Amino acid sequence: MEHKHEHQHKGGDNVVYTCPHHPEVRQKELGKCPKCGMELIKVEEHKEHTRIKEHTCGAHMAHEHAPEEHETHAGHDHSMHMEEMKRKAIVTTVLTIPVVLYSKSIQELLGFSMPEFPGSEWITPLLSTIVFFYGGLFFIRGMLDELRLRKPGMMTLISVAISVAFLYSLSTLVFGGKEFFWELTTLIVVMLWGHWIEMKSVLGASRALEELVKLMPTKANLIKNGEIVEVHVSELKPGDLVLVKPGEKIPADGVVVEGSSHVNEAMLTGESKPVPKSVGDRVIGGAINMEGSLKVRVEKTGEETYLSQVLKLVKEAQESKTRLQDMADRVAFYLTVVAIGVGLLAFVAWIALRGDLQFAVERAVTVMVIACPHALGLAIPLVVAISTSYSARNGILVRNRLALETIKEVDAVVFDKTGTLTEGRFGVSDVVSTNMPDLELLKLTASVEKNSEHVIAQAIVEDARNKGIPIPEAKNFRAVPGKGVEGEVEGKRIAVGTKLLMEELGIEISEEVLSKVRELESKGKTVVLVAVDGKLVGAVALADRIRAESYEAVSELKRLGKKVVMITGASEEVARYVAEELGIDEFFARVLPHQKAEKVKELQGRSMKVAMVGDGINDAPALVQADVGVAIGSGTDVAIESADIILVKNDPRDVVKVMKLSVITVRKMVQNLFWAAGYNVITIPLAAGVAAPWGVILKPAVGAIFMSASTVIVAINAMLMRRELR
Repeated sequence: MEHKHEHQHKGGDNVVYTCPHHPEVRQKELGKCPKCGMELIKVEEHKEHTRIKEHTCGAHMAHEHAPEEHETHAGHDHSMHMEEMKRKAIVTTVLTIPVVLYSKSIQELLGFSMPEFPGSEWITPLLSTIVFFYGGLFFIRGMLDELRLRKPGMMTLISVAISVAFLYSLSTLVFGGKEFFWELTTLIVVMLWGHWIEMKSVLGASRALEELVKLMPTKANLIKNGEIVEVHVSELKPGDLVLVKPGEKIPADGVVVEGSSHVNEAMLTGESKPVPKSVGDRVIGGAINMEGSLKVRVEKTGEETYLSQVLKLVKEAQESKTRLQDMADRVAFYLTVVAIGVGLLAFVAWIALRGDLQFAVERAVTVMVIACPHALGLAIPLVVAISTSYSARNGILVRNRLALETIKEVDAVVFDKTGTLTEGRFGVSDVVSTNMPDLELLKLTASVEKNSEHVIAQAIVEDARNKGIPIPEAKNFRAVPGKGVEGEVEGKRIAVGTKLLMEELGIEISEEVLSKVRELESKGKTVVLVAVDGKLVGAVALADRIRAESYEAVSELKRLGKKVVMITGASEEVARYVAEELGIDEFFARVLPHQKAEKVKELQGRSMKVAMVGDGINDAPALVQADVGVAIGSGTDVAIESADIILVKNDPRDVVKVMKLSVITVRKMVQNLFWAAGYNVITIPLAAGVAAPWGVILKPAVGAIFMSASTVIVAINAMLMRRELR
């Protein structure tokens, strides 16, 4: 989304729109709040020379104001609307107590009487009127908004119910009859408390964006002309050098140019362990520097930063609808239509059967109250908010919520090999030796290879260092182009290279070693021979190392009943070795990047739903072709348009996490839909009075309690997701 600038010049009175839940959201066009999806409301702006700048592509990270900071009419905390609702609920509850106590029907029912005094007969109608206008107008305004959008729903049903009840009760003061003011006021009270509970639940669950926003620091230590200047993060630009002290947050994405430390990225990528960082390593804005000072060269700012991209994706995920959300919307609409229809039918039927206007009105009102789709409006969004918050904190970025709903149904999970199941770089896989310990052979080999720049040499040296092996200096080093290297280590003449080098140096060849070399080469591994003092003593095999996490990922996916497939451009031998090592069901070898999509299509042609897991670059066509595309190990580059789901960490086990998240999310959605709508099958007929001949009659207030109870159940059920996701 573009950066937006709004200018208001002196003397101009501009109209802007804001959200009642999030007053800091302000825009010039009528629309929906990017935070909560609620319709914006109009406010008048009378400030002089105000400038508003929105950052992070509308993902509401922050509003930066010009030096002439402005105050707004709606400049309250985002919880203001919820507090107002609570206040209305408390006031109407207090006013309802005397209404109930002075109601004749309650006194007759419970056999008590209240003290009477001149004018006491007006307590009930007067207080009921105050309750109606103070508490009930909230619902009536909501009804007008729904009707304007041609989407009658919860507010419409409540408004019609309380309006009919109020007008009918007022008419009894003139024409006589049995009023139900106490039912009206208790109905409004229960509805207000129910609405407050709903708002509190949603606010408590949809903190994903706000939590992420809080991660970004506001200040940075800019190094300018050798001096440290404290500036606002928004003033940073690519190329700037910043100092990050211990305990401070990294102000922007960049690369370390000086210093070393450990960085806590847990809230950004889900990586629980502190990540070591030194010169040349990339760092993410918002991560916490733990012990050492770092000098960081800024690479990305504003919308390009990792956190901004995450915010954008989370916002897109919250706004994208799932099939179950669409179903909930349709059910809510039809429920509204059914409620109004059944309410009218009940009214007409009871007038005809009993001729009792008060009873007929009561039945119609109860039907509309009990069918109110309050819980339906909460059922899916609350689950979406919790799953989005969980996934964002664990480095799982869902671009398309429909994909999260679909991935649990896939039959096959296809992995790209290089960089996904394997590390994507050479590493020592085997050490073969005849008459000396493996570590000793590795030490001698690394000592000679340390002087070489070849990728194989670097991999051997790195493996020796990782194993804590001391690497002595080699003397009289000589490189033989295309064949290998030789040198003296601790008085021994060492040669490392191909069979051609060994023949050229007149090395005595050991058939025992060669047979093991042939076995390793049959698995697609690269093997270098090692000779000591003119005799072949062993070999070192190298391969693209399989990630330790891949074993668990494949095992778990198979346990879930998924077929695991691997696609690679590597040779048949390499592919077979990796597939057998991991227990993969099927593999395709020597597949060029543009052919990967064809292999996915081939699997789909076998009536399988396919999830493709790749690095998101050369795998883009396959990710698009698959039923669900999963980009893995994207690190700070999360803007991968071809993927439905992005896994920030290079950990294939996160694919299993996504599967489990999908199962739990959909299960909770289905359960919530049942609790939100299922009870209407029994309660609507009862509300209409079908059991009245047997003495079972639901009062409007009891109907409101049933309706609110379903809302509370839906909220609690959604909140229990957090326990299941641990």
